[in-house]
Amino acid sequence: METDCTSDDLPVNGVTAPLPAGTRLLHIGPHKTGTTAIQGALFAARDLLPEHGVVFPAHSRHPMEAALAACARPAMIGDTAPTEKHWSRLLEQVGATGGKTSVISSEFFADAEDDDTIARIVEQLGGERVHVLVTLRPLAKIMPSQWQQYVQNGLRMGYDNWLTHMLRKAPYEQPNPSFWRRHRHDRLVERWARAVGAERITVVVVDDRDREGLMRTFEQLLGLPENLLQPVPDAANRSLTLAETEMLRNLNKEFRGNGLPDELYSKLVRNGAVMHMKNACSPSPEDVKILTPEWAVEAAAEIGARMAGRIGDLGVRVIGDPGLLTAVPKVPAPDGIPAPRISPEAAARALYGALAAAAESPVRHTSPAKARTVHQTSSKELMRVLGHRCLKKLRRR
Repeated sequence: METDCTSDDLPVNGVTAPLPAGTRLLHIGPHKTGTTAIQGALFAARDLLPEHGVVFPAHSRHPMEAALAACARPAMIGDTAPTEKHWSRLLEQVGATGGKTSVISSEFFADAEDDDTIARIVEQLGGERVHVLVTLRPLAKIMPSQWQQYVQNGLRMGYDNWLTHMLRKAPYEQPNPSFWRRHRHDRLVERWARAVGAERITVVVVDDRDREGLMRTFEQLLGLPENLLQPVPDAANRSLTLAETEMLRNLNKEFRGNGLPDELYSKLVRNGAVMHMKNACSPSPEDVKILTPEWAVEAAAEIGARMAGRIGDLGVRVIGDPGLLTAVPKVPAPDGIPAPRISPEAAARALYGALAAAAESPVRHTSPAKARTVHQTSSKELMRVLGHRCLKKLRRR
């Protein structure tokens, strides 16, 4: 259903009226709300969009560095720091679209936390031409996905402990202050409404039962033919299983405990071991998923109900059923759940991914006079030496 619409925005026979031609549609996520699927579909259709008056002004599926630079946020651990050049380049691409409708999508725009930053982003993208799109899913479904994503960025805290910090330990900012900046959805919508006005914000409640519903909504908003946007398979975006996440979390502990540099983590772990494992191994029905305990599911639903109520009061257009944000999904009983065990194949793929990444930056052997065998070197010292050698090579490149 659609609520809080003006008469001009009301759907006809279930179809949402398209935005005015020349609109600059800014999709700000937040994370884990279908952003990757939409970005992949738009990028795949980028050559077909202009004949319908729409442009996807980016050289990649996701202009993450540009969004991070615009919001003055740091890169993921070990990645190259975003610069103003990234943002300026995207602005040039948007400006080159002229009077056509353009769509800019990055969940990292949700990380903008102050009014001045948001106002500057809106003004630089086109001021009154900007229409902000927010996609939402229930918190209870976002939390496990967001936790394992944080683990992929170096988090060492277990899921239950993380939930306790996010839901029960005020001010709820540790260990990941970005979580509530992104996922206190009512405040997110309110921040952007102060910059563009409620009339230029659309909130789409994603229904996971309709896997392509979000794409059809984008098509209607952009005035595109139905089914022009199609899902693009992306194994690299799949969520990790509980066993895979726990393996990575324990690796994070070893990594930090041995003082290895962040650049090495980005190269060998996230973009090496994890990426290759996700691309090469598909989860099986026997794999244990990340399960959220009942107390946390209920707490998330209560917060979702409050957020849905406040969003409704803001006067923005809401497409979809806000009741989905307040639903309490059933939590499987803990009895009979097998212990999470990573498959030998997944472990081997992860190890190979790290080795392949390391092979791209080979290290020189030490001189014979200083050489020692592995058996003569402690594991802690060996990890530190290998880490710094790989980092030295990375910096040379």
